[in-house]
Amino acid sequence: MAESFKYKRVEFQPGKQKEFIIKSKNDLCLNWEEFAKIAKTSTRNLNDWKNEKNSMPFSSVENICKKRKCKIPENIILKDQYWYIEKAALAGGKATYEKYGIIGGDQNNRKEKWFEWWENEGKLVPNNILKPLPCKKPSFSKELAEFIGIVLGDGGISDRQIVITLHRITDKEYSKFVRKMIVKLFGITAGEYRNKYSLADNIVISRTDLVRYFINVIGLEKGNKIKHQVDIPQWIKNNEDFRIACVRGLMDTDGCVIIHKYKSKGKVYFYKKLAFTSRSFPLLNSVRNILTDLKIKSRITRNNFDVRIDARNDVEDYFRIFGSHNPKHIERYKN
Repeated sequence: MAESFKYKRVEFQPGKQKEFIIKSKNDLCLNWEEFAKIAKTSTRNLNDWKNEKNSMPFSSVENICKKRKCKIPENIILKDQYWYIEKAALAGGKATYEKYGIIGGDQNNRKEKWFEWWENEGKLVPNNILKPLPCKKPSFSKELAEFIGIVLGDGGISDRQIVITLHRITDKEYSKFVRKMIVKLFGITAGEYRNKYSLADNIVISRTDLVRYFINVIGLEKGNKIKHQVDIPQWIKNNEDFRIACVRGLMDTDGCVIIHKYKSKGKVYFYKKLAFTSRSFPLLNSVRNILTDLKIKSRITRNNFDVRIDARNDVEDYFRIFGSHNPKHIERYKN
């Protein structure tokens, strides 16, 4: 029997269910107890079906027809197992309303009394649910600077969450690295949320206290990064190791390895370039300045949204100095 039909109920036309049961019992020459076993029910249920108090399960109709070696009756309707619940609930709700009116009394009065209680008592009662969950607040380090780069690249900050969005397939291994970094830095296991409509999945840290730390201590801003024209925090810019780590986090998220193809004298040549993309101009300029300080030549493209490293030796120097923790960048660079 198909699983989709197993728990269906059968609705006969008036009088036909009784006719089906009596005819089946007589054709099989069984008493009511024997017939109930064929239908896999009790004699009481069988009697209710005969009197058409309840509908029959499709499985019972099918068992009877198999025993009789006949087809399933025509002109029947299959309904879901609990098809009647919505109908009964509506009827019950209507009857209750007609008898008692609105349950709970005057709604506006209830709301006023609740606010009165909240102002005088409720908000003063200690409640652990309202307390921010604890988390580690690490001191400034290379690892924290790299994480800040990741957040400035593919992350975002709201009132209560820090969210990092990565590609489900191409960033699969890098996503594991980021989640391990979150545990190491903050002592938190981040949530993972798959997008039903795209391959962009979210790594989510839900900690109000950590959001406050990121804003008040680290120097990031919540909300739209482009609107705020975000930049690398000054404490990172003041330390060369932190600058390198932060740019690595930025490039691993919002950067890419470009394979440049050109033709010369009938031969096709390939070489690799690097690009970092952002709509925040202070962030673009900071990345370029850090690259320049480390003797890596770069340029901001005509559209003003990319920092490009074009020369082969500068790309090599980038991977030698900054490296990468994103396997897709490493593989694309080496292959």
